[in-house]
Amino acid sequence: MTEAEALPVFADVDTGVDDAMALAYLFASDDAHVVGIASTAGNVPVDQVCTNNFGLLELCGRTGIPVSRGADGPLSIPLRTAEDTHGPEGLGYARLPPVDGRLTDYDAAQAWVRAAREHPGKLVGLAVGPLTNLALAMRIEPALPRLLRRLVIMGGAFGYRGNTTPVSEWNVHVDPEAASEVFNVWGAAWGLEKPSHLPIVLGLNLTEHAAMTPSTLGRLAAAAGSSTTPMSVLDDRGTRSAAANPLIRVLEDAMRFYFEFHFDQGEGYLAHLHDPLAAAVALDPDLVRYRQATVDVELTGTLTRGMTVADWSGAWGRYPNAHIGVEVDPEAFFDRFIARVGPFAASLVS
Repeated sequence: MTEAEALPVFADVDTGVDDAMALAYLFASDDAHVVGIASTAGNVPVDQVCTNNFGLLELCGRTGIPVSRGADGPLSIPLRTAEDTHGPEGLGYARLPPVDGRLTDYDAAQAWVRAAREHPGKLVGLAVGPLTNLALAMRIEPALPRLLRRLVIMGGAFGYRGNTTPVSEWNVHVDPEAASEVFNVWGAAWGLEKPSHLPIVLGLNLTEHAAMTPSTLGRLAAAAGSSTTPMSVLDDRGTRSAAANPLIRVLEDAMRFYFEFHFDQGEGYLAHLHDPLAAAVALDPDLVRYRQATVDVELTGTLTRGMTVADWSGAWGRYPNAHIGVEVDPEAFFDRFIARVGPFAASLVS
């Protein structure tokens, strides 16, 4: 598939471990043409996100993609970051090549609008961090929902526990006002007029089924033709990857930190690939089964602030504003991830 035939994709990321895996998937996909990357404060502060994005672009040979800096923090509350989950620089134990990257002279919100105007009706938007930049972009261009081909959001939890509070998922918790604004503006923009253009929302109820294990990571290294040492929960903490392939080495060092975090949370020596699943769905929505509903975000509850609430039955009397992911085949996703990222990693050293 030529670049002209590929889907133009704009990725909004707060680059931690699973964001990096999502970007690697997009770079490895012939059916994706990444036209821009917006850096969002979330897993780590926004300047570190920019640094991580430039390092990944250098590592993956994609240095021509514009990177834009987003807001320093959420719309109306202080920023909360997640170095305990993703490591002090956002990528666990991984170290990226130092790059003196040049940011665009416009911010991430403007980057959303520019990309949508340059690819009207064709652009696929992918938002896998807090929705701050997207909310600000929709203030600049209220018609943004109508300019996109589709939008995929990783965020929320529907009929499922939270991973930050008992009821709130991380991305929504960091900036619940932004998430609320995006859902409400999008619903007002489309309503019942064209429900096929409602955003696809993948919550923890779906993404936690995409659990990577050391054996899956070993399959990825094998697909890249890279020698490596299988990971184990018995390894010393912080053991560095022995992979010969530079991309596999970075992903393994990042994932080890993520495995250790999940293990310490009592979830096993594994890691949930929330953002890579969203990237895969952005290119092929048929990977997931959905239900249409109206989504809003609780902003005032003492115990429930940041909770994503889905009105499945129409009790609110409001137009649906989301297609909520409810079912996925994890094996099909991982097969596709490995089939794309493995050979891509091999191509970087050929």
